[in-house]
Amino acid sequence: VWWPLTFHCTNIFLSLGFVQLERRLPSICIMVLKTELCRFSGAKIYPGKGIRFVRGDSQVFLFANSKCKRYFHNRLKPSKLCWTAVYRKQHKKDISAEAVKKRRRATKKPYSRSIVGATLEVIQKKRSEKPEVRDAAREAALREIKERIKKTKDEKRAKKAEVTAKVQKSQGKGAPKGAAPKGPKLGGGGGKR
Repeated sequence: VWWPLTFHCTNIFLSLGFVQLERRLPSICIMVLKTELCRFSGAKIYPGKGIRFVRGDSQVFLFANSKCKRYFHNRLKPSKLCWTAVYRKQHKKDISAEAVKKRRRATKKPYSRSIVGATLEVIQKKRSEKPEVRDAAREAALREIKERIKKTKDEKRAKKAEVTAKVQKSQGKGAPKGAAPKGPKLGGGGGKR
């Protein structure tokens, strides 16, 4: 369609003093339907379809059909029925969707950045050192940790020995070792209830 220059339009092509309007397809109205999922089978439920069930605790369940509703009320497990979405997911039947996700994950670009407590230079330096040096440093650190643990164990053992010695001295002065304090008997008789 050709129009004189005075016409205002968004897409303008000048050609010998005239404006050519770009031809466009008529705008297509896309109707969006709010679909819901069946609480038993996981199937899509379109508006106007399905069975809605409201439980006593006012929880709402939507089922695709009477079969799903019946199985739900009979307490069947959807994971044991091969036509439900839960079963298909458990047994990896819809592999095509998962493969796409895996491919997307694999395209991450590797980049280096510093970790909390260590700068990038320190990390690069550690990477570049020889394996022998790294092994020697690791062994030294492990040796130090083992020594520290051994030292704390020895200290605990010494404290325990002191405490037991004190207890034995106090018992020697007072009552005999096996005697228990006299008092009322506690606990149940173990009879029928």
